[in-house]
Amino acid sequence: MKVTTFEELKNRHLGKIGTPERDAYEAEVREAIQTYHIGEAIKAARRERNMAELMGVKKAQVSRIERGDNPTLHTITRAFNALGMTVSLTCGNMHIALS
Repeated sequence: MKVTTFEELKNRHLGKIGTPERDAYEAEVREAIQTYHIGEAIKAARRERNMAELMGVKKAQVSRIERGDNPTLHTITRAFNALGMTVSLTCGNMHIALS
């Protein structure tokens, strides 16, 4: 019985690293992981505090962020401000502090 690794499957179906299809896939995975981590950080803080009240939004919106439903930069900024944390964005050589 031949065992195929996940890396081999990705190479076969998406192309090797460096091809446009594979790079797009890898970028999408990285974005999903980052969104998940943001949601988990907010969920942990919510359990300690009333996040919706601190953010000035409805509980359903906090829930959507926790599930990774594509939050906006404005919403992420409000969430981390409610946690007493600053948010910054780095684009190339540019560093922007959001508040």
